[in-house]
Amino acid sequence: MGQGLAASLGIGAALGLSAGLTPGPLLALVVSQALAHGVREGLKVAFVPILTDIPIVLASLFVLSRFSESRLILGLISAAGGTYLLRLGCRNLRTPPRAERLLRAAPQSLRKGVIVNLLSPNPYLFWMTVGAPAMRSGWERRPAAALAFAGGFYVCLVGAQAAAAAAAGGVERWFGGRAYRWLMRGLGALLAIFGFVLIREGLTLLGVLRG
Repeated sequence: MGQGLAASLGIGAALGLSAGLTPGPLLALVVSQALAHGVREGLKVAFVPILTDIPIVLASLFVLSRFSESRLILGLISAAGGTYLLRLGCRNLRTPPRAERLLRAAPQSLRKGVIVNLLSPNPYLFWMTVGAPAMRSGWERRPAAALAFAGGFYVCLVGAQAAAAAAAGGVERWFGGRAYRWLMRGLGALLAIFGFVLIREGLTLLGVLRG
């Protein structure tokens, strides 16, 4: 493996690991679904970036980064994402016992994860400011370097969140009754906080609030 290829792979892996372990809406949803419905449902959310990021990357490269109205687009995305996270958080705050929850509603983990990731400005901002320039630089040196960057990034991003889902699923069996409900309420509060933050960022980008 050439030096440039190894460097691109290492940079992508480091960024992916950092993104995967940084507290955020998607990671909170990974843990929440794993606790509520088992490791498998958490893993579904962990793999969401592989399904959603192709349109995100294309939008970032060919639309958002070329229009002066990108602040408006990002603001609308952020506000919509924050509203959805608030909705999920409120559901967790009213969480019933686990057995009752499993009987009452389907997990819909993949659907929730896709909506959260597409309506979060973080992936767009990453690809506009870091990912796209790194990919472009690698492609100019050697196309394989750009692929190594993307591969390292997604393997470590998904791997870190999958590990979080597995850890949450392992912990889940130790929580029952009241302790389980308080844990889910804590995660609900965390999702709600992320929702408020995204709404505030969206209103700031839209010029409604001052930064």
